[in-house]
Parts: sequence; structure tokens; C-alpha cells
Amino acid sequence: MISISNEALRVQINEVGAELTSVQHRGLERIWEGDPSIWGKHAPLLFPLIGRMDGQQYTLGGQIYPAPRHGFCRERTFAVTRHGETGVTFHTAATLDTLAVYPFDFALDVTFALEGSTLVKTHRITNRSPEPMPFELGGHEAYRTTLLPGETMADYGVAFEGLSALSLYGMDDEGMLTLPKRTVALQNGVLEQLPADLGLDTIVLDAPAVRRASLVSRSSGRHVTVDFGDFDYLGIWTAQVGRDTNYLCIEPWSTLPDGRFMGRGLHDKTGIQIAQPGETRTLSYRITFA
Repeated sequence: MISISNEALRVQINEVGAELTSVQHRGLERIWEGDPSIWGKHAPLLFPLIGRMDGQQYTLGGQIYPAPRHGFCRERTFAVTRHGETGVTFHTAATLDTLAVYPFDFALDVTFALEGSTLVKTHRITNRSPEPMPFELGGHEAYRTTLLPGETMADYGVAFEGLSALSLYGMDDEGMLTLPKRTVALQNGVLEQLPADLGLDTIVLDAPAVRRASLVSRSSGRHVTVDFGDFDYLGIWTAQVGRDTNYLCIEPWSTLPDGRFMGRGLHDKTGIQIAQPGETRTLSYRITFA
């Protein structure tokens, strides 16, 4: 486990998956503890795929490849290439195992840096292959919703400043996105429903007009704000094991999960990014605790 800290935050990241496991803001834990009886993760890194693919496979160049859910980086051990008091960089790259499910020579560097009460997470994806490389990248941070005694998830909502409604995809029983979209009204700019309240596994937003979402406690006023200007899509999720799971994920995504309205090829994914040979793409988001 790797630690970084400043005057406002104490952060721990696991080398396995370069996964954020703890953020203490002025002594209060803000990241879900990963209870395996509910959901045993904290903040998986999604690469080179987001979500599940239909039939757990995709096509590329006329070949069929197995599609591990959310890719494979969340299970890989990253190397630490730089570690200072307020920042750390993790590195992983293609191996024979990854080439069997994703036939590209990639390198991925993930940097966590502290700026006051803000944690900046930066991803650098490099294509070392001789051909263009399609990829997907996403976050999956789970934020605690029981910060004070007596709080429940009913005390929390997700605020989108300046918006009065959201446009959401449908979702079938296999977790595939469907059309048409539906419109959900916000209450003073706040989404008060959980995904299950809307009959969804995950709330999926497509290019929202505001690239900032805040998980806000109505009882305490504490909040965490995710600024995701480099990402065109956002997921909101918690496990469906009762209404009080005690966490909610706010997930910046570069690409939509798979949908019934998409083709079966990796290049058919909505929002798929393409890194040219030798190119490095940089995607960042900011997490501010208050």
C-alpha cells in the first residue's frame, strides 16, 4: 500500500489495480471500505474496456476476442515509478496475457497528486503498437454515504449545478444500454434517486452539459465533487443489496458501456478513443472533498 498526504488529505493506494483505497479528509474517511458482503472494491481502474460486452466478447480486425468485464487493469500489480510526499505514479504495460484479450502494445501511467483538499488523478495512455489503438478508460470511485452517526443514503443526492433534468439511457436485464432515453427531473439541481429507484443497474449520462457532479449530504452539508472535463460520459452506481449500501460511485468514463444500438466491433463503441502509433493520450479528473 502506498501513502501520500498533505495538510488536508491522507491517501492510500494499492499497487494492485493502482486502486484508491482510502482518503481521510481532516480525519474523516471518505472512501468506501470495500465490505465484500456488499461490494468488495473501493475504486477500480477501468481499462481497456468499460462495463460488460454483449456475450463477453468483441470483434476487432475480423477476429473475436474475450472481453473481461471492465478490462484487466483492476487485477494487475502496477510498478511505482515515482513517489513523493504529495504524489505518486503507477505504471503497467502490455504482456503476453493482455495481448491475448487486447492485441495492442500499450503503456499506462496513473498519477495521484494532492492539491489542498483535491485529489487529481491523471492517466497517460501510450500506444506502442504500429497500428491505431482503440481504448476505453474509466474510474469507479466509491464514496461513503455514512459520514456521521445516524446518516443513511436518503440523506444524500448527486448535484449537477445549473441543470434541471438529466437524460438517461435505458438498460435491459443483461446490463446493456437501450434506447430511447428518458428524462429525469432534478430537485433544485439534485438527483435524489438511486439507480434502483429508476429501474436501472447504473445511471448512465451521455455528454452532460455540466462536467461536474457532487455527492452531497443534506444533513451535514459535507460533499465530494468530481470534475470530469476530459470525460464525455458518467456512471452513477451502487450495489442492489438493499437501499442503504452506504456508498455511491461517481464514475467518469471516456466511452459508453455496450448497448443494444451499437455494433459488435470494438470500433463500434460510442465514444471509443483511438491513439495513433506512438501517441500518448492524457485524461484527468479532480476529486475535491469538503
